[in-house]
Amino acid sequence: MRLIISKFWVPKGFSGITVYPFIIARENYLRTNETFVNHEKIHLRQQVELLILVFFIWYVLEFFFRLIQFKNRKEAYRNISFEREAYANESNPDYLANRKFFSFFNYL
Repeated sequence: MRLIISKFWVPKGFSGITVYPFIIARENYLRTNETFVNHEKIHLRQQVELLILVFFIWYVLEFFFRLIQFKNRKEAYRNISFEREAYANESNPDYLANRKFFSFFNYL
C-alpha cells in the first residue's frame, strides 16, 4: 500500500480513492486518520479478491443499479456493497485480520 496526497486525483466531495496498490487522499492529515486508512485498506482487499479490473466493473455497474434504485447519487454510492462493507467496518482495526474472503457479499 502506498498513500499519495493529491487534490487533483480525488473527485470533489470525497476524501480519497483507492486504486490498487495506491490510496490517494485529498488532504495530508488523512495519512494519520486510522478510520480513513482502514476504510481504504478494506477496498484494497476487495480489489485484490476480484483481480482489480472485475472490482471496478462491478463497482460501476452496482452504482448505476443503486442509482436507479434510490434515484440519488449519494445514497447510491453509500449502498454499493463494497462501500457498505468498508463503512460498517472502518472503525474496527482488527477487521482485515479476521475478514473472510468475499465478505462484501454479505452487504449486497
